[in-house]
Amino acid sequence: MTTRLPWRPAVSADPVPVLAAAQRVSDDLMDGLAGPRARHAAHGLRRLFGVSGLGLGDLSGSLVWSGRPAADDVVIAALDEVLHSETPVSEPGLLALPLHVHDELAGVLLVTEGKTAVARQAAELVVHALERGRLEASAEQAAEAELRALRAEISPHFVYNALTVISSLVRSDPDRARDLMLDFAEYTRYSLARHGEYTMVAEEFRAIETYLALQRAVLGERLRVQVRVAPEVLAVAVPYLVLEPLVENAIRHGIEPRAEAGFIQVQGMAEGNDCVISVEDDGLGMDPARAAAILAGRGDDGGVGLANVDRRLRSVYGPWYGLTVETETGAGTRVVVRVPRFQPGVLP
Repeated sequence: MTTRLPWRPAVSADPVPVLAAAQRVSDDLMDGLAGPRARHAAHGLRRLFGVSGLGLGDLSGSLVWSGRPAADDVVIAALDEVLHSETPVSEPGLLALPLHVHDELAGVLLVTEGKTAVARQAAELVVHALERGRLEASAEQAAEAELRALRAEISPHFVYNALTVISSLVRSDPDRARDLMLDFAEYTRYSLARHGEYTMVAEEFRAIETYLALQRAVLGERLRVQVRVAPEVLAVAVPYLVLEPLVENAIRHGIEPRAEAGFIQVQGMAEGNDCVISVEDDGLGMDPARAAAILAGRGDDGGVGLANVDRRLRSVYGPWYGLTVETETGAGTRVVVRVPRFQPGVLP
């Protein structure tokens, strides 16, 4: 004898349409019970569980309904009681269940002329959908916070030095002062302005070339630079501000502390289905254990944004991608960024 789940439609033994319908309901509830697709979710839930009427109420008492509702006074009384008591309410022809997300009341599910087991299954599906929506919203907020943190790490020391150099050239070399001021404006526009989630490798390289032009003006002959990028990776989509912090780190902690000239090389190339970008300096380097601690977010300020960039890359592309650091005391540092050349959902 085959036992059916209470919410499985009797008209079909094929689980695929049922799972697809549940997924659509979950997607419709991503913005919560007060979201623009809540009514569509109520329609989907009613059809999925085969009840005559189904309502979704948010914490404000607003209600969206699908199918045949119960009497208004019964619905209003049940909704109000659940919102205040956070316990189920059963009235003739109506069940009202609280929806708890992470132990907090998020809303109410109402079902007319349905069995208790069916109503509980529907409530469980709604709760899972709301939990998923909150988790994804939290992930997006965390990513935005990390991007804001990167922008906040822009060195005021560098800004001051760049503006000092530009002002010193206003009279002696006004054309160069003008060019550097335009570079500075472009640098701040890209680093500080609000952007979408992703950009292209070409834009990231353009940003670091602008940054390096300003640093060469500040450091003069102490900084030598080589930038190379293969044409086939220019259109690869990457999160904003994944390269500039690495270049800033190389200059700030590899080149600036030295009295002699230093060399920085930035390369971008394709390796199979991956895009590999490296930022290498011949500076002071560091102990590999210290580099590992910085990359894990446990180090001191010796790495501007390294842990931040690594977390952002791994959250987008998965644990096989991100940053690797190759270094040794007195032997310079090489930071490698590895991302897939094509990733579903990652578009500039």
